[in-house]
Amino acid sequence: MSKILIRGAKVLGGEAQDVLIDGETIEAVGNGLSAEGAQVIEADGQVLLPGLVDLHTHLREPGREDSETVLTGTKAAARGGWTAVHAMANTFPVADTAGVVEQVWRLGRESGYCDVQPVGAVTVGLEGKQLAELGAMHDSAAGVMVFSDDGKCVDDAVMMRRALEYVKAFDGVVAQHAQEPRLTEGAQMNEGTVSAELGLGGWPAVAEESVIARDVLLAEHVGSRVHICHLSTAGSVEIVRWAKSRGIDVTAEVTPHHLLLTDELVRTYNPVYKVNPPLRTEKDVMALREALADGTIDIVATDHAPHPREDKDCEWAAAAMGMVGLETALSVVQQTMVDTGLLDWAGVAERMSANPAKIGRLDGHGRPVSAGEPANLTLVDPAYRGAVDPAGFASRSRNTPYEGRELPGRVTHTFLRGRATVIDGKLA
Repeated sequence: MSKILIRGAKVLGGEAQDVLIDGETIEAVGNGLSAEGAQVIEADGQVLLPGLVDLHTHLREPGREDSETVLTGTKAAARGGWTAVHAMANTFPVADTAGVVEQVWRLGRESGYCDVQPVGAVTVGLEGKQLAELGAMHDSAAGVMVFSDDGKCVDDAVMMRRALEYVKAFDGVVAQHAQEPRLTEGAQMNEGTVSAELGLGGWPAVAEESVIARDVLLAEHVGSRVHICHLSTAGSVEIVRWAKSRGIDVTAEVTPHHLLLTDELVRTYNPVYKVNPPLRTEKDVMALREALADGTIDIVATDHAPHPREDKDCEWAAAAMGMVGLETALSVVQQTMVDTGLLDWAGVAERMSANPAKIGRLDGHGRPVSAGEPANLTLVDPAYRGAVDPAGFASRSRNTPYEGRELPGRVTHTFLRGRATVIDGKLA
């Protein structure tokens, strides 16, 4: 593999430096590095970040290849600057056995666009009745460390306790989809003024907050790690903040769309805005941004949820929940957090690379941009402005809420262990 010199990039948004890649690793970082024998990438004005790590991606394979495959999903990830993604378990069949998680892991290795770390189901078939093969999935070639029934809540307190106790033995983590099912029966959107005016079934904030409160107390009791998926309300932020003040081992994520979009968009009845958890109020959005900035929320995760056109291009009540997000996440974070002054690029690297890799116990990712480290890198042009055109997505699905919206920033290059997977914004 030839040498690559990235010249004049702002490492983590700081001063311009040169970064020399030799094979799979970073050989040197500094000024005036020799370009002899190296392919040169002129990166004046661009920001160099460690490769992004997504803790929450739906790749749909096996079983729903009409929505996404591991190959198309990892291509989308590479274009968005991700070098590793965690593939959620709600596939068909469910990833609740060593065999299924190994299949997903091997498909990721074959794709070559980014590393795929499977997430194992907590319960068999996501049914909440019997623990899945947690130990076997951990001991498999996939080495599963994160377990989640995402799409469904582990609403049984005894089952959740047992899962937390089980994963503690190997330092695993249970990632909870916080949604009390009885409180969200028939729910179509956030419960509030807009739902009342539209006559749509309301999804109350307490349905999320009550589960989070229970689970942080369970984690404290067991002495285990719990992670909260797609936190979406101001009340949830306060519960997580309280739990951390007590020393409870809890982490939390927020999605890009919950940092930008509100339930006012549902007035259009466009099913592209139908998502789980639902879009909340402006007050919630501001609380989420502040919590991400102060570290109460640890990471940004996409909850990339691809659907075929027929599942979203229909009446609101029948539409599937979810949005694609791998190819737009960094731009939304730049708009909501960097351009507003809430985070600098070093903060983005922490929340979109270092922290998710740490939570997932993922080796080789989320590392500093320094000599001797794996060359998993993302180069972004923050000055770029452009309208989102889903026709150009690498993802198999097009259900983005940002179509036609102008967003800042563009990933120009992505490197996976020194190999360029994206060059000048296009797949290599």
